Amino acid sequence: MDYAAVGATHAPDLMQYPPENSIPAEESWRIGSGEDRFRSAGDALLSWTAQRAAGLQLSDVRPASGDTYTGVSFDAEGAPIAPNRNQVEQRYDAEGTPFVAPGMTLKVRGRVKGMRADAELRVISVTEERRRIGFVLGTVGGSVVRGEESFDIDWRDDTDEVWFTVRAFDAPAAMLYRLPGMVKRRRRELLSRYLRAISPLYATPI
Repeated sequence: MDYAAVGATHAPDLMQYPPENSIPAEESWRIGSGEDRFRSAGDALLSWTAQRAAGLQLSDVRPASGDTYTGVSFDAEGAPIAPNRNQVEQRYDAEGTPFVAPGMTLKVRGRVKGMRADAELRVISVTEERRRIGFVLGTVGGSVVRGEESFDIDWRDDTDEVWFTVRAFDAPAAMLYRLPGMVKRRRRELLSRYLRAISPLYATPI
């Protein structure tokens, strides 16, 4: 990883106390209700739909080799705990691209309103629980920013609603992105595209 605060998107106080020199972001959207919606959104998320529909091209997607990496788990306060030992059989989409899995590495390329979104990334953790599906991506290199994104689909047991949440923090790496507002503009556009990708309510062309 090319940043120190690995797993910080799981910290409940991310928005108040982001990692040093980084800009935090968080958005949640209701995307439906019921188990069917939860399952379909979860499958879409783990098959890279948010990234692809946001206009990003994936390449060099490599699952972790052997048992060398099992991912990281986090407690309710965002602190890392024992390694995640939840091993599941690797799945693939119709094009043969592996679903999200712990330790996986990949490259993405693309632009958001003229701003670069190229990066080398690693999947830090994956959650597949009865009412929550999600994963965390962190930068390894080759990006205009350094940092992390977490994506979660939650099926709330009190309301039956399904919510999609993205949390992130970005620290500028390239000189241009140190200009005021550049990192926030880039992040705001990415969040909007992720929402359109996962929510049928916003499924309009970009």
